[in-house]
Amino acid sequence: MRPLIAVTSGEPAGIGPELCLRLADYAGEAQPVILGDRQLLASRAAQLGLNLSFRDFCPENSVDRRPLPAGTLDVLHMPLAVPAVPGRLDAANGRYVLALLDRALAGCQSGEFAAMATAPVHKGVINEAGVPFTGHTEYLAEQTGTPLVVMMLAGNTERGPLRVALVTTHLPLKDVPAAITPDVLAQTLRILHADLRGKYGIAAPRILVAGLNPHAGEGGYLGREEIDIISPVLDQLRSEGMLLSGPHPADTMFTPPVLAQGDAVLAMYHDQGLTALKYATFGHGINVTLGLPIIRTSVDHGTALELAGSGRADPGSLFEAVAEAARMATRKVQIQ
Repeated sequence: MRPLIAVTSGEPAGIGPELCLRLADYAGEAQPVILGDRQLLASRAAQLGLNLSFRDFCPENSVDRRPLPAGTLDVLHMPLAVPAVPGRLDAANGRYVLALLDRALAGCQSGEFAAMATAPVHKGVINEAGVPFTGHTEYLAEQTGTPLVVMMLAGNTERGPLRVALVTTHLPLKDVPAAITPDVLAQTLRILHADLRGKYGIAAPRILVAGLNPHAGEGGYLGREEIDIISPVLDQLRSEGMLLSGPHPADTMFTPPVLAQGDAVLAMYHDQGLTALKYATFGHGINVTLGLPIIRTSVDHGTALELAGSGRADPGSLFEAVAEAARMATRKVQIQ
């Protein structure tokens, strides 16, 4: 039986709904269920000239995991607050976007869904709706009571899979050094190590760890975080059996000879790690939240308001997010 994957359709004015429509062509490892407003999906399909059918998702038909007929999607209907216009944000729908996440999360926690995959949301419009929101990763951590989660982006390259996890995520650059404490760094590495084993099936993960400063501090001349914080934590965890290398200078860590020595990279901050990954995998890379009690994947791009309703948005990242969620769910079952 193919695992049921809840797919949240994201910001209704963005490309999320039309990317979800493309899952009608998906015939992979998962049975996707689209969470969103049925009329929104139907009107966007008509706008794009897509001849699709929608089946209302309910527990009775969830037992049947065979692929649906071509051009058919399972939809768990959740109504918009106000009609959505492609490319035009409306704060009135900010709480609708969060309701999609809440429903998918509840389904994963109850066992109704094996995992969730998320289309992009717009952080600004959710904040305009009166809800402090910095991103999916932080929101799901708060909702599940998880003290620390790890954002990891992944994608396939000509030389194999590239996985990049982050110590800090959506922080102003000036706040990054203070956020990298020995405890946070050690917990992040433990989560990354555990999920590379449990969710990716890598028995002895090799993790490449970046330095914070240019040239990894150059012996303290360009900063002491590598000497005072990063190296001591790596030494401690190596003594426990983890295979860690670094701290590496970030400007050379993403070269093929260095990447060949690891199964994943740990970067200290958002742009340090994701610039290289998105250059190599953009459009087909995915975001994975590690450390949660559920499996969650996402696309690696934003709402692309300028493309909404045009039919030009590439669904490759969402397809891969759904497929990877299904693979991780299957591995979890096998391990249990």
